Amino acid sequence: MGARKRIKADKRKEENKLIAFASLNNSPIAPRKMRLVADLVRGVEVNKALNILQHNPKEASKSLSTLLRSAIANWEAKNEDKSLEDEELIVKTIEVSQAGMLKRIQPRAQGRANRIRKRSNHVRIVVDGVKN
Repeated sequence: MGARKRIKADKRKEENKLIAFASLNNSPIAPRKMRLVADLVRGVEVNKALNILQHNPKEASKSLSTLLRSAIANWEAKNEDKSLEDEELIVKTIEVSQAGMLKRIQPRAQGRANRIRKRSNHVRIVVDGVKN
């Protein structure tokens, strides 16, 4: 590896010290429904985001709340020398992408059948520390 490439890699590694992420694969909620809840907490401070998710009646908010707690725990494990109270953590990004789809058949009148598509999603959340 060249010198410039090494310097750039070290800089990128240093910037990623404050970032932690968590991912949830094959969640059985439709991606469209998950994105509605994810849009509420994108760019918000983590304590406020947890409060929003706790008081949201949608089913997707429970799994996003668990995922956000996991990302916070990952940040704490990565930054053992720093305390959570001193740092202001924000939800930097939430990406909701489509996962596999279960295809089922629903019987209809006169021998016909409709296809039922049970959609699922993958979610990746990134928590970023911002110094006060």
